[in-house]
Amino acid sequence: MAINWKGVFPAVTTKFTKDDTLDLALFTKNIEAQIAAGVNGIILGGTLGESSVLTNAEKEILVKETVKIVDGKIPVVINIAEGSTSVAIQCAKDAENWGAKGLMLLPPMRYKSDHRETVQYFKDIAASTTLPIMIYNNPVDYKIEVTIDMFSELASVPNIQAVKESTRDVTNVTRMRNKFGDRFSILCGVDTLALEEILVGADGWVAGLVCAFPAETVAVYKLAKAGKIAEATEIYRWFMPLLELDIHPKLVQYIKFAEAKAGIGSETVRKPRLILEGEERKRIESIIDTGLKNRPTLPEFHSL
Repeated sequence: MAINWKGVFPAVTTKFTKDDTLDLALFTKNIEAQIAAGVNGIILGGTLGESSVLTNAEKEILVKETVKIVDGKIPVVINIAEGSTSVAIQCAKDAENWGAKGLMLLPPMRYKSDHRETVQYFKDIAASTTLPIMIYNNPVDYKIEVTIDMFSELASVPNIQAVKESTRDVTNVTRMRNKFGDRFSILCGVDTLALEEILVGADGWVAGLVCAFPAETVAVYKLAKAGKIAEATEIYRWFMPLLELDIHPKLVQYIKFAEAKAGIGSETVRKPRLILEGEERKRIESIIDTGLKNRPTLPEFHSL
């Protein structure tokens, strides 16, 4: 499956049981809710997926289960976040063997590679696989920016096709368009900037709060792309206090709490993360409860 890097791509959470094993029944329930809402792909093993505490065997299970659930309707993409080029290459080969249809690729972890090293890392991994690749550009959290000059060197690599734009700089969408036209698909990777980036030309949205609110996320995207800006903006304004849960170091706990409240997930996280408690829990619960209480009636958006 060639990937059309457009639309909403949920960066889904990994569901765990109280015994710290994969909760595939609850995982399936959430993925089915995403599909029903009309998302365009599923991304596994990102920050929200608690990738750093997943075993390789668990990643294999998640990919294969998701491939079965989506049943060819939408592509399954898995994130690669590794410190070693050779390990990242093996991850890419594994993903292809497991049935994934694409990769999301971060720069090297733990070592702050320079321009030449970062470009070579991406090129080496791309050369090892036939899968299409989306570069995850998040210098705020991962300390390496994939610059315009780097993308200029990557433009000759055919399976590097998209970027998850998480620089927090909305104007970067326009810079990319001015430099490369449509060579790279651009997907917003920051929930609180999604409508703004869609309106200036982003092709899609790698979303976080979609995990708890799939219909509202897809509605904002489709309404905006259809030119129904007022309708999209009204939902987006309601959504913003919830979307801000995505830009906090505890985004996993916050979004999983929202999923549980929405009935399509659980709070259970894998240590060293811990479930929220005390005043922090009350504050986040108030934000989620207010959002649920005032959840908007959505206009028809599926056919847009």
